[in-house]
Amino acid sequence: MADQQKIHPVPDVEAPPQTSPTAPLVPQGTSKSDQGKPVEEYPPLHRTLPVMHSKTPKKRSCCCRCLCWTLSLLLLLIVILGITVGILFLVFRPKLPKYSIDRFQVTQFNLSSVDSSLSATFDVTITARNPNKRIGIYYEGGSRLTVWYTETKLCEGSIPKFYQGHRNTTVLVLPLSGQIQNGTDFLTTLQQQQQQTGNIPLRLRVNQPVRIKLGKLKLMKMKFSVRCGLVVDALSANNAISIQSSSCKFRLRL
Repeated sequence: MADQQKIHPVPDVEAPPQTSPTAPLVPQGTSKSDQGKPVEEYPPLHRTLPVMHSKTPKKRSCCCRCLCWTLSLLLLLIVILGITVGILFLVFRPKLPKYSIDRFQVTQFNLSSVDSSLSATFDVTITARNPNKRIGIYYEGGSRLTVWYTETKLCEGSIPKFYQGHRNTTVLVLPLSGQIQNGTDFLTTLQQQQQQTGNIPLRLRVNQPVRIKLGKLKLMKMKFSVRCGLVVDALSANNAISIQSSSCKFRLRL
């Protein structure tokens, strides 16, 4: 009995080598456990934190509240003050006092032979009118009255204390005195001014503390400011001086 031959397949050396499949053996999105079973993977969890608003400090809140109250009280006081002033204006009908320069007299205008200074003494007559029916004026001490030629002060004085009643006209004769250094040059300037224009311009300034009386109520102290411009024909002690023109402006200062 003949022996049986066993035929074994011989691999084809010319055939291309087999490559492993590119497709994954485990589905996408899963992984393989130790036992070989695929494990499904989940996307990572993102935790959303609530937005925390910072609270305003209590100290700032109290400051804002105090500021609001302060502004409200100030506004209320302004309104009350405005109403009070309006009522007083309607009741008393205040009018500004009026002033005028009626006379200007030079009593001394002498040049010193020692130091060439010029001594000047004037008498100024001022008329003060109070046109108010229910308002009186207390002229307090501490007033100042000055007379100027351009930037040179000629003399100064003051107004005495007195009370001016309702609808009253008061005539004041005020003595003023002063001394001017380098009087020779000043007299030369005055002569040139008089020859060129025929007159001499002067300015009179008054600063007067007063207190206003409304009925029986006496208000706080305030200041009257009067500015007058006058033109005279000459400045000499022996000749009669004529006032060619004059005008006064009044201003009230608290």
